[in-house]
Amino acid sequence: MASVIPAIVLAAGRSSRMGRAKATLPAGDGDTFLARIVHTFLDAGVDDVIVVVGHEAEPIARSFAASGLPARFVVNHEYDEGQLSSLLAGLGAIDRPGVTAALVTLVDVPLVSAATVRAVVDAYLRTHAPIVRPTSGARHGHPLLIDRSLFAALRAADRAQGAKPIVRAHASAAGDIPIDDEGAFTDIDTEEEYRQTIRARPDDGAATR
Repeated sequence: MASVIPAIVLAAGRSSRMGRAKATLPAGDGDTFLARIVHTFLDAGVDDVIVVVGHEAEPIARSFAASGLPARFVVNHEYDEGQLSSLLAGLGAIDRPGVTAALVTLVDVPLVSAATVRAVVDAYLRTHAPIVRPTSGARHGHPLLIDRSLFAALRAADRAQGAKPIVRAHASAAGDIPIDDEGAFTDIDTEEEYRQTIRARPDDGAATR
């Protein structure tokens, strides 16, 4: 059976440091942050994309609908409990027979390329490492790929600590993939970071996807 690897986009937080919903911010190429990420996954061959929303769920869903892109939305009513609660909501939506792993990314990281997504998936299919992630020196980027064997551990994890202890415990040299894609490591949390990265970029359309 061919591997089925859906993608989960975590977009449920309050975006308190930005002061407005990051999912609906223009990404500089005609897309919002969220639409660009979904478009990137689709371009990479991922045909099941889950968007987990919480704070301002309805405005985010309405904004995304204008893109015409296919994605399934899941509402995490417990989003204030932390990012792990959103990841678990996403896992609940994608976990079915045939699913071997999940790609996970943040709505804060809109500039990753489709080539990077494909490289992460290809590395997983080649190595079957339980955690696969882009790396650049000491940096770890997105998307993160989590093997199905870790789903139960995530569900049992302490929500206060989140997924990081599980990711770190199962990371490996085989799963850390050197990637030359600055977008995989560009996490946009504040208005200043938005100005420096998105607003300063030329309108490059799909060229960087």
